Amino acid sequence: MRLGYGLNLEQTQKLIMTPELRQAITILQLSALELSMYVEEQLLENPLLETQEESLDIKEDVEPTVEEERPVEEKWEVDWQDYFHDQDENRIRHERVVVEEKQRFDPFIAASPTLLEHLLGQLHVQKISASLPVAEYIVGNLDDNGFLPITLKDIANETNVSLKTAEEALALVQTLDPLGVGARNLEECLRLQLPLLPDYPPELPELLKYLEDLAAGRLQRIAHALKIPIYRVQELADLVRKLDPKPGLSFSGPGDVRYVVPDVVIEEIEGEFIILVNDITVPRLGINKVYREALSLEEGTDTRKFVEQKLNAASWLIRSIEQRRLTLYKVSSAIVKWQTEFLRYGIRHLRPLTLRDIAEEIGVHESTVSRATAHKYIQTPRGIFEFKFFFASSLGRGRNNANSITTEGIKLALRDLISSENPKSPYSDQKLADLLKAKDMEISRRTVAKYRDELGIAATTGRKRY
Repeated sequence: MRLGYGLNLEQTQKLIMTPELRQAITILQLSALELSMYVEEQLLENPLLETQEESLDIKEDVEPTVEEERPVEEKWEVDWQDYFHDQDENRIRHERVVVEEKQRFDPFIAASPTLLEHLLGQLHVQKISASLPVAEYIVGNLDDNGFLPITLKDIANETNVSLKTAEEALALVQTLDPLGVGARNLEECLRLQLPLLPDYPPELPELLKYLEDLAAGRLQRIAHALKIPIYRVQELADLVRKLDPKPGLSFSGPGDVRYVVPDVVIEEIEGEFIILVNDITVPRLGINKVYREALSLEEGTDTRKFVEQKLNAASWLIRSIEQRRLTLYKVSSAIVKWQTEFLRYGIRHLRPLTLRDIAEEIGVHESTVSRATAHKYIQTPRGIFEFKFFFASSLGRGRNNANSITTEGIKLALRDLISSENPKSPYSDQKLADLLKAKDMEISRRTVAKYRDELGIAATTGRKRY
C-alpha cells in the first residue's frame, strides 16, 4: 500500500445554519409578546432600524408575489442606494392626523393585596400587645397556602420570647381573616374554619380526625369508629367539602397574574371565518434614511461596511417578521379548514389532526408548523385555545375517517355518562369502558381511569351516595 500526500477537489452539499437563518427560526417560534420584546431589543442594538407609523392609505389585499414566497434560506441582497432613491420618489406626503385619545383607566387599577399585606393590615389595627411583633414574624413565615411550616419552639427562639408568648401570637394570627391561616396541618386548618358553618353538627370536629379515611372514601370505617350511620358520615363529609383546605391561595402573589395575548384571532362574519394575525403589539419597522450618506462613501471603508452590515441585518429582521406573519396565516387557514365543524358546533366535532396534515396542506416541513404553533394562542368564537389543542390525536380509526374520534370527544362522552349515572350505584371503570365501546369508542379500563383523573372525577367509591 502506497502512502503519501495529495490534493483532491470535490463538491459536496450540506446545510449551513447561517446567523440569518437562526434568527428567522427564532422569530418564528416567538409569541406576540415575546416578538414585541425582541423587536425592542433590536431597535436598541441596530441604529438603522426605526419604527414607522401605520400608513393612512387603505391597501387592497393582493396575492403574495413570487418575491414574498421566496424561501427564508435565500440571501436577500439589496442595492441600498436604489432603495432609498425609490423610496423618496414614491413617497406620499400625508398630513399628521391627531386623534384625541380617550382617557383610559387601565393603569389605575390597583393590584390585589397579597396574603402578607392582608394579614399585616389586620394586625396593625389590633390593640398593642407584647405578642404583636411575634405575630408579625409568624405572618411573614406563612407559606402560599396560609400554613405555618415552623414550630412554636423555633418561633420563640428566633424572636427571643417565651413559648407562651409565641402561643399567644399564633392564637392572634389564627383569628385573622381568612380563617384557617396559621394552621400547622390540614386538620387544624379545617377546625379553625368550623365557625363559618352555622350550627354545625357536634360530630363534625370528631370527623376531622379521620381525614385520610375520608379522602380514600372509607366511609364505612368512619361510621364504625364514630358509631353513626354511614349516610350521616356522608352528610358530614359534604359539610367538610365546603371548607377551604388552602385559605392562602385566594390571595394573589407577585407575578401570579398571567395574561394571554392571542397570536391569531378568528372571527365569524356572515357565516365566513376571517383570520387576523395579531401583530398590533409589534412595532412597524423601517430603515432609517439618515444613514444613506454613508453608502456614498468609498467601498471598503469601515463606516460603509458597518452601515451595510446593519442594513442587511435590519432588512433580514423585517423580512423574517413578515415571513412569520405569512406562516402563521397559512397555518391558521389550514386549521380553520380542518376544524370548521368544531368552530361552528363545538367540541364534539373536533377532528383528529396532526402536524403532518397541516404541513402537507401548506407545503412546508413539519418542524416549521411545530415552531409556528409552539407556545402560541388562537382566539376563536369558541374561546381562546393553544394551537396544540387543535392537533388532537385519533383513537381507533384513521384520521381521515369521518367518524374518527378524538381524545377530547371521548372525555366529553365519559363526563356525560358519569353525570347521568345513578349516584347510589355509580359505574365502575370497566362498566364505563363497556358503555363507551357500545358508542363505538373502544378504549381500555386503564385509559378510562386515566381520562377520569384528568377530568378531576373521583373513582366509584368517591362518587357513591348512601
